[in-house]
Amino acid sequence: MKKSNLTTEQSSNYSHLEKMSVKKLLKSINTEDRSVPDAIALCIPVIEKLVKVIIAKMEKGGRLFYIGAGTSGRLGIVDASECPPTYGVPQGLVIGLIAGGDIAIRKAVEFAEDSTTQGFKDLREYKITKKDVVIGIAASGSTPYVAHALKTCQEKEISTACIVCNKKSLVASYADNTIECIVGPEFVTGSTRMKAGTAQKLILNMISTSVMIKLGHVKGNKMVDMQLSNHKLIKRGTLMIAQETGVSESKAAQYLTQHGSVRKAVDALQKENK
Repeated sequence: MKKSNLTTEQSSNYSHLEKMSVKKLLKSINTEDRSVPDAIALCIPVIEKLVKVIIAKMEKGGRLFYIGAGTSGRLGIVDASECPPTYGVPQGLVIGLIAGGDIAIRKAVEFAEDSTTQGFKDLREYKITKKDVVIGIAASGSTPYVAHALKTCQEKEISTACIVCNKKSLVASYADNTIECIVGPEFVTGSTRMKAGTAQKLILNMISTSVMIKLGHVKGNKMVDMQLSNHKLIKRGTLMIAQETGVSESKAAQYLTQHGSVRKAVDALQKENK
């Protein structure tokens, strides 16, 4: 069998998986997974550069877009959807797009990733401008939906970046900042939801978390702007206020209810105690 030029498509380092015990399967998968952070560490200089670009754009009113297909698209949507509740930022500051539209979040849409025009059409629905940044996510680096969206963005002088797991890919050729995280062959040959997906998820965590911290949505190490959308988060917010200001939990809860956010409640208590 001819060997693929794509690292993500190369044959697994393990054979006869169906003959392995469950314990052997789990230990082998875990062994492979442990290599992912080391691969990401090599990408930190590029990730750092990209984060600084995003911060600068957002400080001027820009937004961050993730665009991908399949697992890559879903990971972008997950990261984008968690920014408002975690950091209290508006819906629409970080936007995730997937080939095939929202239905593809749960169910694969055949051939949606093969479109060379739909990617930018989806971006255009959000009135994308030069203020924004678009990150293409594609383990293979060959997804037409992603590559051609980035190509059109570059033509329109919109900042682009990508997270890919193969070197010298089509997607990377249209990215101003290229994160090539080479995690090697998958445990199950070609199953890029495994190591490649894990790498993409971790990198997305790094990008959005670093951006939100530098934009001021974390104080100390606390999510002071988080949305208080359930009892668990209200309890967490109450404890954060009590720890930060030294007041009782009952008083912290009272101020949290009164002011509606951890940041505002802490500010009010600190102002009182001056």
